[in-house]
Amino acid sequence: QVQLVESGGGLVQAGGSLRLSCAASGVTFSGYAMGWFRQAPGKEREFVAAISSRSGSTTYYADTVKGRFTISRDNAKKTVYLQMNSLKPEDTAVYYCAADFRVVPNTDDYEYDYWGQGTQVTVSS
Repeated sequence: QVQLVESGGGLVQAGGSLRLSCAASGVTFSGYAMGWFRQAPGKEREFVAAISSRSGSTTYYADTVKGRFTISRDNAKKTVYLQMNSLKPEDTAVYYCAADFRVVPNTDDYEYDYWGQGTQVTVSS
C-alpha cells in the first residue's frame, strides 16, 4: 500500500521559513519523480515544485516560488522536502506531495500516481 505523509506545515509570519517533508512508504521511492502542489481556499490546485527521480538532478519551480522555495530528496529516507523561505501571505494553502512513476518531473497534477493528505501552511501578514 502506497502512502505519502506530509508534515512540517504550520503558522508563520510573512518573511519566515518552513520546511515541509513528505515521507513515502510502499513504493520504490528512488524510481519516482516527486512533486509539490498547493491549493488555497476557493482556488484550483496549482503546481509548486518537482524533482526528478533517482539523483534528483532536474528540478522545476512555479514562477511564483522560484528563488524562494527549494525542493530536494533523500532516497535513503524515502523523503522529499520543500524548503520555503521568504514566505508571503499568498503562499497560504494546503500543500500536497505527489509521486509520479517517471524520471522527468511533471508540472501537471493529473500525471501523478499517488498523493498525500496535505499539510496546512498559513502565512500571516
